[in-house]
Amino acid sequence: MLLMFTPYELFIGLRYMRARRRNHFISFISLTSVLGVALGVGALITVLSVMNGFQKELTDRTLGMASHATVLAGNGNLSNWRLIAEKIQHHPGIEGVAPYFRAEGMLVNNRQVSGTVVRGILPEEEPKVSVIAEKMIEGKFSALKPGGFGIILGKELSRALHVLTGDKVTLVAPQANVTPAGVLPRLKRFTVVGIFEIGMQEYDSALALIHLDDALKLFRKQGPGGLRLKTTDIMQAPIISREVMRDIPGQYWVVDWTQRHANLFHALKTEKIVMFVILTLIVAVAAFNIISTLVMTVTDKQADIAVLRTLGASPRSIMAIFMIQGTVIGVIGTALGVLGGVWLASNVESLVQSIEQIFNVDFLPSSVYYISSLPSELEWMDVSIISLVAFLFSLLSTIYPARQAARTQPAEALRYE
Repeated sequence: MLLMFTPYELFIGLRYMRARRRNHFISFISLTSVLGVALGVGALITVLSVMNGFQKELTDRTLGMASHATVLAGNGNLSNWRLIAEKIQHHPGIEGVAPYFRAEGMLVNNRQVSGTVVRGILPEEEPKVSVIAEKMIEGKFSALKPGGFGIILGKELSRALHVLTGDKVTLVAPQANVTPAGVLPRLKRFTVVGIFEIGMQEYDSALALIHLDDALKLFRKQGPGGLRLKTTDIMQAPIISREVMRDIPGQYWVVDWTQRHANLFHALKTEKIVMFVILTLIVAVAAFNIISTLVMTVTDKQADIAVLRTLGASPRSIMAIFMIQGTVIGVIGTALGVLGGVWLASNVESLVQSIEQIFNVDFLPSSVYYISSLPSELEWMDVSIISLVAFLFSLLSTIYPARQAARTQPAEALRYE
């Protein structure tokens, strides 16, 4: 029901925010209702902002190594990759293109053995599509030279093999050599020229980088396995990559990051929705407090309602008065919650650091968690949705008490006055 509030209805509704001197309990319940809405709204904004921060951090780390899109050949061999890369590079939505070769192998150092994903790259092209050159903690990315058989390992992988920069490791390829002495595994000795740390277990514990020319020699291939693309807008990568494919003749197909990592990001999105629903229950509880407040106010103001009805106030006006009271409680609580939630979401990282220093604790130790800080990403769309939901809860909670007040019969209410 849409109610047009008149000045006297608004005045009385705001006046009823405070109970009579003989009944301060209703004022206390009103205060707790305001604080309940504020707590629910603030908690929702803060938690969703932290979840957004974790999602952004995870996305940046994952897609800092994984390509936004990958162009693959039907036969698994891009021998003419330079021509294709030049055509792709001219698309306005493409920021970088780099060739790569991917294979699986086994690294051996004395008695230490570890399975690995071998990625053949060109050191001068790879920084266009990934951040790995910025994540080197030992050695230099440019140390990968064609024919030098150097290798760059993830931090956890180097730790598992007990090697440092300058040490030797043996890479065993899954293909075999047929010799007069029989079938022998194909292997090559590599020198560790660098160590990187991305902050993702998937890469730090299993990825090894070698020069593209060395990879093609070891695995006996004629060209790279595909091209890694970096787009100007990561969220538009599926559209941009498919537009690129229209300009490339031949049997090629493209795979974007939403297909490679669909399960991960769908899980994050689902978790955010579930958390929103769960924390919305806090606002729902506060809405029940508003109902309790209005029911007690209606009972306390029976005589006043009867007098107003006697003076000509319509049931609709009486209903509007109490709807105003409940709505004001919701609006004040929502406003306080938004202010508190935005402030907390903007400063949660520094606050957590201060708490850790004061109590000498570490909530997210770097030895256990790869994301050792508490990131926060405030999205105003989330704030708007939360505010709207809180307002609707507050408005809906006023309907029942207001209807009860509108049904008050003046004669019955004034009988014992």
